Amino acid sequence: MRISEKQLAQVNDRIRALVGAGSFYGKKLSEAGITSVSSAEEFEALPFSEKSDLREAYPLGLMTAPEEEIVRIHSSSGTTGLPVIIPYTAKDVDDWGEMFKRCYEMAGITNRDRIQITPGYGLWTAGIGFQNGAEKLGAMVIPMGPGNTEKQLQMMMDMKSTVLCSTSSYALLLAEEIEKRGIRDKIHLKKGVIGSERWGKAMRERIQGILGIELYDIYGLTEIYGPGIGINCPGEEYMHYWDDYLYLEIIDPVTKKNLPDGEWGEIVITTLVKEGAPLIRYRTHDLSRIVPGQCSCGSAYPRIDVIRGRTDDMIKIKGVNVFPAQIEEVLNQFDEVSSEYQIRISHLDGRDTMRLYVETNGHVDFAELSRRIAEKVKSRIGFTPLVKVVEEGVLPRSEKKTKRVIDERYE
Repeated sequence: MRISEKQLAQVNDRIRALVGAGSFYGKKLSEAGITSVSSAEEFEALPFSEKSDLREAYPLGLMTAPEEEIVRIHSSSGTTGLPVIIPYTAKDVDDWGEMFKRCYEMAGITNRDRIQITPGYGLWTAGIGFQNGAEKLGAMVIPMGPGNTEKQLQMMMDMKSTVLCSTSSYALLLAEEIEKRGIRDKIHLKKGVIGSERWGKAMRERIQGILGIELYDIYGLTEIYGPGIGINCPGEEYMHYWDDYLYLEIIDPVTKKNLPDGEWGEIVITTLVKEGAPLIRYRTHDLSRIVPGQCSCGSAYPRIDVIRGRTDDMIKIKGVNVFPAQIEEVLNQFDEVSSEYQIRISHLDGRDTMRLYVETNGHVDFAELSRRIAEKVKSRIGFTPLVKVVEEGVLPRSEKKTKRVIDERYE
């Protein structure tokens, strides 16, 4: 899907704003002699932007609109370095709310719904993003924020919440608590809007199986507004994204060349109308593909596939590149195991060792199941892990994102 003439004009408008403001990117574009692009080929020759660039701009080097127009900042977690500070104008906040409202509408959520929001508020974009869109929709917001499961469940029952917004990890934790306490008949949830981490088919089916609700996968990242830039439609796994606000490309992460629609690669995003901190050709490191063709739901907005993982998820062990998604694909072949798993990598006696912990959801021979899983994993990645099968509920649950890979070699 090549960039349109209208989108090119929007990109040129953002280039002028960046250069005119002399912001971090404006200086980079000026130094490269870039003032505009006139074709898809010229656009695809523009330099990429990376998270490391954004960190270099700390604290306010990305600010492109005048400071008196900046009404808010948000930030990435900064767990692997300096945080990324993203400034927003009032229009940016409004545009983000409009995109999020579309997400709710795509999921069939209306102003008659009661939306319980469990992601964090503050510098993180999640909680306030879910709230902004819900208020624009006119729905009743129950802004719980993270944690305090006891209170979450009490409010869920008392307020008769119909929509749960959360990470997949916390949705699973809440579902298991509801099942454990036998209060399913007191819960009025109909839908769940799930974001912030990749989640597999097994986890989706487990949450749906316990709660009996429709689940929607919402996409977004702090650097590009936040969650709400895309969501799947009813009955489809593919996610629609809002191409009047964003232009998406898929590139080969190694060659950095654009890939045709339908091929898997890394998502690259350009913000078309963002004022506070426009981004051009931002490498997300998320792996997906543009899905060609028209959606059965009738929406004309383009689609991407579910996020398969990240280019930086890769673990190198015994000279082999391993992605968690590969392990997940193997585990999905075993009906006896639950959605939860953990990979631990350590260096013992001069060699790397991979231990894979999985939960079983049935009465099975643990040793025999371990052997079968180890064989399947070996056929997929080329070496045999040490597989430990444990009872359901043994592995840790999280109120935020579940840490599935623990690399002890560098601790």
